[in-house]
Amino acid sequence: MKLILFANTDWYLYNFRRSLALGARDAGHDVLLVSPGGPHGQRLLELGLRWIPAPMERRSLNPVRELALLLWLTRLVRAEKADVVHGFTIKCAVYGALAARLSGAARVNAVVGMGYVFLSDECTARLLRPVVRTLMRVALGGARARLILQNLDDFAFFEKRGITRSSQIRLIPGSGVDCARFLPPTGSQDRDPHAPMRIVLAARMLRDKGIREFVDAAQILKAEGRALHFVLAGTPDPGNPAAIPDETLRAWQESGLVEWPGHVEDMPALLAGADVVVLPSYREGLPKSLIEAAVCGRPLITTDVPGCREVVTDGVDGLLIPMREAGALARAVARLQDDPDLARRLGEAARAKALATYDERIVVGQMLEVYRELVGGSVTKGYDRSASTKSAAIA
Repeated sequence: MKLILFANTDWYLYNFRRSLALGARDAGHDVLLVSPGGPHGQRLLELGLRWIPAPMERRSLNPVRELALLLWLTRLVRAEKADVVHGFTIKCAVYGALAARLSGAARVNAVVGMGYVFLSDECTARLLRPVVRTLMRVALGGARARLILQNLDDFAFFEKRGITRSSQIRLIPGSGVDCARFLPPTGSQDRDPHAPMRIVLAARMLRDKGIREFVDAAQILKAEGRALHFVLAGTPDPGNPAAIPDETLRAWQESGLVEWPGHVEDMPALLAGADVVVLPSYREGLPKSLIEAAVCGRPLITTDVPGCREVVTDGVDGLLIPMREAGALARAVARLQDDPDLARRLGEAARAKALATYDERIVVGQMLEVYRELVGGSVTKGYDRSASTKSAAIA
């Protein structure tokens, strides 16, 4: 098969879809990666993958510029004679699907969370919602289209609004994790028991990741005199309206509330050095940072919202808290600090679940089966809601 994978940043392709591209290539398929330009494009090329920059501006609302992008994509799909176009995130899913439909290619669209348009209460987001829904119905419909979702809440969202038929939806649990790379600490890596407990949040620095609640929880717990060290790992996303300014992050660090190292290249080392990993997000597709932390055997604290509750079962492999409640986050952190045996049990259970569900080899195999279904004619059943109330899998 000839496959085009289209995303809104080269960073996303490198960090979240590199294993899919390599797995498809190693299975004998011709893979082209497409995104706006950036430093990670070169890293994809160094892996022996094909990548080209797209003339795309993520926040553009200029109809002339957007039409030019759609025409560019359509010409590219036709020139490549692509069998499948796979778009990631809402804008790329819509534009990639429209270009594929105009070119006669099959369409696979991955909507990872609901993004700014559906999460924000800002006027621009509210105005865009009906337009985006209409475009999604046009782009995602038809027999040669499949919609990849990562959690049951998003499945219900699309089913209720009739954006696409439920028989065309496939639930696949995220992008997978290299379980040979993310490992629990060995005995020689045990930290000083008298050192402050390290609480890590690894994500893009966006308001809807719960960054402010994390900082507020740090302030609450430090005022109580607890020995805790809070780490924010990640950078703002300048293409996202919810990005937290650099100066705000620097001010938090200078106040002593948190450490902000910015982008962290060595995620296995960061997570292995954490005592607890937190993500107080407002909504997710399936949060990879939590899954990576789970593979490392770290206890998890996250919000009881779509995507996050797919990864954590409260009291079994982590703790769930209400959204936007810094006090609840503070109490959950304090609970794990006061009960190290509970923290250990949650971490062990999180790792066992992650190994069984989120190994990237499993996820890549499921994705390739969807491609074969559309091009080669093999049969993959639609999601059977009665088969599971929690796990995401292809039936």
